[in-house]
Amino acid sequence: MKTSQGRFFEDYRLGEVIRHAVPRTIKMGERALYHALYPARHALHSSDAFAQACGLPFSPMDDLVTFHTVFGKTVPDISLNAVANLGYAEGRFLTPLWPGDTITASSEVIGLKENSNGKSGVVWVRTTGTNQHGESLLSYVRWVMVRKRDFAAPAPTTVVPALSPVVLASDLVIPRGLDFTRYDFTLAGESHRWGDYAPGEIIDHVDGVTIEEAEHMIATRLWQNTAKVHFDATFREDGKRLIYGGHVISLARALSFNGLANAQLIAAINAGSHANPCFAGDTVRAWTEVLDRAETTTPGVGALRLRLVATRGAAGALRGDDGRYLPDVLLDLDYWALVPQ
Repeated sequence: MKTSQGRFFEDYRLGEVIRHAVPRTIKMGERALYHALYPARHALHSSDAFAQACGLPFSPMDDLVTFHTVFGKTVPDISLNAVANLGYAEGRFLTPLWPGDTITASSEVIGLKENSNGKSGVVWVRTTGTNQHGESLLSYVRWVMVRKRDFAAPAPTTVVPALSPVVLASDLVIPRGLDFTRYDFTLAGESHRWGDYAPGEIIDHVDGVTIEEAEHMIATRLWQNTAKVHFDATFREDGKRLIYGGHVISLARALSFNGLANAQLIAAINAGSHANPCFAGDTVRAWTEVLDRAETTTPGVGALRLRLVATRGAAGALRGDDGRYLPDVLLDLDYWALVPQ
């Protein structure tokens, strides 16, 4: 048999390292399509001249282009037979992605736990994306619920990795040369500096985007994400295609421009949960809670720890009295962003 059905839960072994196939060279076409699919307009990712004024050689690719491309490489080996992608932790953006760079990816299995129904289990992996120079672009942990092929297959020894709840501000990697001392707030689109944000502040990003089936499938194909739940309407009992969670992340990040236009770079992903499934026809809105602030040693650069929430509901509404996510909440993403001081 020459075709592959992908890995099922019982196919994973703790400690194994999986090298993912099909390197991907990223060029300006990816940027143009990314900016067409999402209302992305942060200045550092839009203008070479703006980036050069901030000390960079030219405009780097959007950080989420790096994330989606690396993530897409992993899907055939990690989540082709996934029920759902459950969460993220310990994500660090380590090197900017420049047009012309080639991305490869590998993942180490760091945790396994069979579900009580015996029909699926959770797999934890630490994934690293690397450029053609052998430099690490991005490293993160994610965990995925994966179907079993054989319900009678014995359960592995349960290992649930201990993960840090937040990337320390001292561990954030600032791109080489970045300097916000000559930052042009007018060209960036807002005047709000690092010191204008206070922990506990809630920002309603105001705008919404209704998700279309065609746009979602174009985006998911762009990242070479082949997960069946995103394309095959017969794969779920409800007959719906599940919207790729990264599509929701990019929509929410783009919507956050209104209020966070100067949060130019994502430095780390502390935690993330796809709280409820998203489907075509849903109108996605976004709001942000400021969780923390940190100074850096880089000229003019501060860091904000932000909770970005994508929702079909109201700003500020996250959990019910029972502590569970409200049914309208789609994404809860805790991340560090680099902001001019």
